[in-house]
Amino acid sequence: MKKLLFSSMLLAGLTMNAEAQDFPDDIKPLMSKYTCTACHKVDTRLVGPAYTEVAKRKYTTARILELIAVPKPSNWPGYPPMAALKVPEEDATKIAEWINSLAPKKKAKKA
Repeated sequence: MKKLLFSSMLLAGLTMNAEAQDFPDDIKPLMSKYTCTACHKVDTRLVGPAYTEVAKRKYTTARILELIAVPKPSNWPGYPPMAALKVPEEDATKIAEWINSLAPKKKAKKA
């Protein structure tokens, strides 16, 4: 019985992992280089919020750059404070624009 339960849990974990969204090829190296992947995933909470959740906040690119350099823990209650990161503006902009691309799209109104 224990083996069956363990096997089921393992299979469920692998299935959930297979469904999780991954970083695009052009963003993944930046996320690794600046250790973003240690605390964030694309669509799943880890230590910090998922990037899809960040995108829902509709921060401007400039605001995301500010929050990378000087995080505001009050923006994300229930999460540990993020450490300030020194990410060059060009790389931070690419990351911020990608995060913003994850925001839910507005539905077109019917005429």
